[in-house]
Amino acid sequence: MLDKKYHVKKGDTVSVITGKDKSKSGKVLRVLPKKDGVLVEGLNIVKRHTRARGNEPGGIVEKEAPLHISNVMLYCDKCKKPVRSKMNMLENGGKARVCVKCGESFDK
Repeated sequence: MLDKKYHVKKGDTVSVITGKDKSKSGKVLRVLPKKDGVLVEGLNIVKRHTRARGNEPGGIVEKEAPLHISNVMLYCDKCKKPVRSKMNMLENGGKARVCVKCGESFDK
């Protein structure tokens, strides 16, 4: 089975471009390839009712829900806005994601 390639990775700073959290930004906690989604820290918060199990009390828990990967863009710290990215070849033969506007590298 082929691995899916995405424009974002775990640890990237992204900005939401549509939905209830539009124009908010946060850090990617997980990429979910089977759902084409990403979990972003502090965004798309939902409430889940949980039952008490053992020592854990029950109650209403707030946690992040996945956002579709097409609804987020990489956030460039130099441009201070969400931007598209492209792949650039490095001198050593590797590849790096860079900002289309300013050329700043996202892969440090």
